[in-house]
Amino acid sequence: MPKGTRKARDPAQPEITQRDQSGPGSAKPPKASDRVASAISAAIDAGSLAPGERLPPERELMGQYGVGRSAVREAIAALATRGVLKVRPGCRPVIQGRGYETALATFGNLVSHMVEDASGIENLFGMRVFVEAALVRHAAQHATPRDIQDLREALEQNRAAMGDPEAFYRTDVAFHRVLYMIAGNPILPVIHKLYVDWLYAHWIRMPRSPDINRMNHSAHAAILDAIVDRDPDSAENLLRSHLATAWQFVRSTFESSN
Repeated sequence: MPKGTRKARDPAQPEITQRDQSGPGSAKPPKASDRVASAISAAIDAGSLAPGERLPPERELMGQYGVGRSAVREAIAALATRGVLKVRPGCRPVIQGRGYETALATFGNLVSHMVEDASGIENLFGMRVFVEAALVRHAAQHATPRDIQDLREALEQNRAAMGDPEAFYRTDVAFHRVLYMIAGNPILPVIHKLYVDWLYAHWIRMPRSPDINRMNHSAHAAILDAIVDRDPDSAENLLRSHLATAWQFVRSTFESSN
């Protein structure tokens, strides 16, 4: 064929264009960042990277996967968006994995937009009462000596923090969290965390004083006594009374904002 002459295309053969080259038959190779994200995900699924561990340094990941810094950072950003990694400025990312916490945290983000008024919060708080009433009954019937000790330690920390509103709140949360752990179901502590996250914005607006803290601590102590006495009815009634009082304080945050 003379030089510069284009061979006529056989009508029976499809023309291969640049666009066709990226089609199913000849897909483009994945981006470097996508390859890194997939490799990290696979390592988490295989257990090589465990939840709670920090991701290796960027330079180590660059060498391991043969990519540049930008590809590593894009991969980390993508995994953080999917909830697989927890990223904080100045710190190496922490593996979150694909467990209950990741899944329920995503659910929690959706629900948070549905509980921005008094009726939504009341429904949420009512669900908390329903769950914790069942938990204290279970604790009164099945708590082990180790569980009782955990409750005692949480109660003592709660008492010691009585004069510090922030510390008292943290220890109050910790006492209730033990109740969620006694049943041995890994979903329950995650649900407790969601309740705390949803209600925190209202807690910081609730009235706080040493007298209120003493009242709440006394309620915790009474609940613990009922659990130790193996009295599920008393434990449930005390828990319901305690949370009914707490609801009045939560509800006041709506009234004061009107």
